[in-house]
Amino acid sequence: MSPAVGPYSPVRRAGDWVITSGQLGLGTDASGAAALVPGGTLPELRQALENLASVLATHGATLADVVKTTLFLIDMGEFAGVNEVWIEHFTSDRPTRSAVAVAALPLEARVEVEAWAYVPVPVPEPPR
Repeated sequence: MSPAVGPYSPVRRAGDWVITSGQLGLGTDASGAAALVPGGTLPELRQALENLASVLATHGATLADVVKTTLFLIDMGEFAGVNEVWIEHFTSDRPTRSAVAVAALPLEARVEVEAWAYVPVPVPEPPR
């Protein structure tokens, strides 16, 4: 799981919902420090989706549990390539998605992804 780049939680549970903050394409550089993966939007998106899966897992959720996403892009001209990467990670029963063009993202990232996952909290059986 990549570290938060500000004073916020990367993921929270609210009842049956697991809600993530925006995930960037942060990996680690040769020194082990957090850094954007090289190569631009598509490699960043692949890493951001791996980071998303990692933060969801901390609350027992997977990408298959995601029902709503918001995608922030610096360049909407890369939308077709983004869709190709998207279907690599969301193979069936894809979540809803909004895509928003933005002027800038933290750390000069080119893409950011946030998500809502539905993971019902088990209801305990009543005592007998």
